[in-house]
Amino acid sequence: MTLQPRLSAACAALRRHALVTAGLLACGLVQAAEAPQTVTGLKTPESVLVTRDGRIVVSEIAGFGQDGDGRLSLVQPDGSLKTLVDQGLNDPKGLAELNGIVYVADRDRILKVDRDGVLLTFVPADAFPSPPKFLNDLVFDAEGQLYVSDSGDLLSGGGGGAIYRVSPHGEVTLLINEAQDPAIRNPNGLLFDRGNPKQLLVLDFGTGELLRLDLSQGVKLSKLASGFGGGDGLAQDKQGLLILSDWKNGKVFKLDLKRAGAQPVVYPQAFQASADLTLSADGKTILVPDMKAGTLVFLPK
Repeated sequence: MTLQPRLSAACAALRRHALVTAGLLACGLVQAAEAPQTVTGLKTPESVLVTRDGRIVVSEIAGFGQDGDGRLSLVQPDGSLKTLVDQGLNDPKGLAELNGIVYVADRDRILKVDRDGVLLTFVPADAFPSPPKFLNDLVFDAEGQLYVSDSGDLLSGGGGGAIYRVSPHGEVTLLINEAQDPAIRNPNGLLFDRGNPKQLLVLDFGTGELLRLDLSQGVKLSKLASGFGGGDGLAQDKQGLLILSDWKNGKVFKLDLKRAGAQPVVYPQAFQASADLTLSADGKTILVPDMKAGTLVFLPK
């Protein structure tokens, strides 16, 4: 038997058993016409991260506002869950990685965790210029500076959002807030544009707008698109295609910003509350935490 039939047979076996595995990713996961693969048993999953070494890390809030019940889990090769951290987390949300360390936005502080699950505080609440209300998403720039969104009074329907920059030593400065520009109402998803490393993309939960923060000369804000309901997560493939999630309406969109006049295209898959998504290492699959369903869905891009 040649190698290719063996690979095809192995992929078929994985699909038949509906396993969400590294094997599925290597096989290209599933064809577009097939149903998405799903990991179950998560407790209010908010964000998912694929690390450089291939681990799939999910942040689980469990009960909002309940201290100590949050956790980080690893999706195992057979689709089961393994706990990475189950103590010391409150409402863990956005995840980012630098040099093998995973950083976590945990309500009003930023934590970091190593491969063994050792948890440390990187930025305490009192290091922020103003008391943070709802730290949400995280992203690193090319210089190793960390950016974090504070979604403000998101839970009560108010504004008060802000975006902060954090130095490698944990020093926090305000980048922009709602008082400076009303478009920054409840900023959520953050992402640096692959083709423009000084362009920070921001998806706002309160307005459903996709914004661009030009950091090349100070901070210049502009609107790129709208209609994303409760805008949540952002991801981008190597060709520049954006993937966006709408938490309120349970939708996932794709948007080609490089094409003039392009409009968002919604995926047919419906979610209860699609949260902070990411792409698989090969860029062929969208990993979508469904917060209310307690699942992680592997959606063919």
